[in-house]
Amino acid sequence: MAETNRKESIEEKVNEICSPLIAAEGLELLDLEFVREHGSWVLRLFIDKPGAVVGIDECALASHAVDKALDIEDVIPQEYSLEVSSPGLNRPLKKQAHYLAVQGKQVRIKTFAPLFEPPRKNFFGTLSNVSSDAVTVEVEGAGPFIIKLKDIARANLEFQP
Repeated sequence: MAETNRKESIEEKVNEICSPLIAAEGLELLDLEFVREHGSWVLRLFIDKPGAVVGIDECALASHAVDKALDIEDVIPQEYSLEVSSPGLNRPLKKQAHYLAVQGKQVRIKTFAPLFEPPRKNFFGTLSNVSSDAVTVEVEGAGPFIIKLKDIARANLEFQP
């Protein structure tokens, strides 16, 4: 449990440092994760560019913008690799603006705890409404579900070709 709290603390500090630096480059820090993979630590930043596709140039720009600041602030005590990438087609949804941008599209939402009757934690359907504190997902065969943003553990756009 202590490692989980330390990992979350590192992620919060990294977010505070990196968000404004990435924003200054005209990009948005959508999400980040600090994970152990194959015995090594990886700090992965997912960036977006409003109205455009994120390419390798944007990833390099964001990487250069944050690399020195992370070294100077020294918030990550162990050695790690920094990766910066696009969120991909199934981009994560974190903020109200992210939900608004994909309204009318297919989403997948997982809640922290089971909701409704019968209880369920997983919702896949069309995002039909977004308010300041909740989203409505139309799940085929099960009807609409109004889910509070505070109850959402993870949400992402489900790319439909």
